[in-house]
Amino acid sequence: MRAMVYDAFQQRPQVREVPDPVCPPHGAVVRVEATGLCRSDWHGWMGHDDDITVPHVPGHEFAGTIVETGATVSDAWNVGERVTAPFINACGDCPQCRAGDHQVCDHQTQPGFTRWGSFAERAVVDHAEVNLVRIPDAVDIATAASLGCRFATAYRAVVEHGGLRDLHVRPWIAVHGCGGVGLSAVMIAASYGASVVAVDISERALARARELGAVAVVNGGATDVPDTIRDITGGGAHVSLDALGHTSTFQNSVNCLRKRGRHVQVGLLLADHGTQAVAMGPVVANELELVGSHGMAAHAYPRMLREIADGQLNPDLLLGQELSLDEGVDALMAMSAGSPSGVTILRPPRSHTNPRP
Repeated sequence: MRAMVYDAFQQRPQVREVPDPVCPPHGAVVRVEATGLCRSDWHGWMGHDDDITVPHVPGHEFAGTIVETGATVSDAWNVGERVTAPFINACGDCPQCRAGDHQVCDHQTQPGFTRWGSFAERAVVDHAEVNLVRIPDAVDIATAASLGCRFATAYRAVVEHGGLRDLHVRPWIAVHGCGGVGLSAVMIAASYGASVVAVDISERALARARELGAVAVVNGGATDVPDTIRDITGGGAHVSLDALGHTSTFQNSVNCLRKRGRHVQVGLLLADHGTQAVAMGPVVANELELVGSHGMAAHAYPRMLREIADGQLNPDLLLGQELSLDEGVDALMAMSAGSPSGVTILRPPRSHTNPRP
């Protein structure tokens, strides 16, 4: 099969022939029909992820059709079905999985990180019966490919960790960073009736956030963000998300909360941003909560997919350009200068014409 491969970190990847993946007994092989290009892929290529060894095939957001299932996979999953999967492949059997918390599985694998990923004609999903997700007919393949990291992560961060179903007032939610995760969070929070304040340093990103439902926007490079949010919200945000993963967005998110507010950390704080100082006096005195959010388990997808199929959520509005796998090489490297405003979708070639039996 053809795949995008890098042989060393920060060196130009190549699209070339590599061996087809071997289907594990518990897994499935999916013919990749669309795959999202995410900033996490760029972090991996830069060498920021200790799980990656080279040579490596990136890619962790994808959708396609099953072409092979392992010997122990039940006939509930069949060749030809349209599927996607979370970027965390859970084992289904560890204490975390038995509690339903597949997103923090003790024995997780991650396509594009711990194993070769979806910038290829075919990709493996481990523990298929735990991690495969059927795609409803009403959801197109490109939209499905965009869900596996950014949108699903934002969904769980907003709906579950943000506690929208538990709040008894219309909440103010601040979203810091309006890239793929942040704009997804804006859309989701607005669809649930929250008043959203979007923060970014890009006027283009802020305009997009308004289109997706933000009632107010703040240019983080032109004002004191916490003070401005407190003024807009009349005391601070009930929930605030750092969707970027930067010292400034983290600190602004924590410091813009009202009493008993909740900070949700979604963006990865890497390299120099990995260790943060937090003034614990206000955390205790104001009973603030600081919560991490990492992906979403496959068993939680059906509710999100129903809301997409019913038109409550429209992740297709977040899609950007579609590129070939070859064009994706330059797009990946271009992320060194910043992420595009829309979700870039790569379309791998289809040199395999017939699924394996």
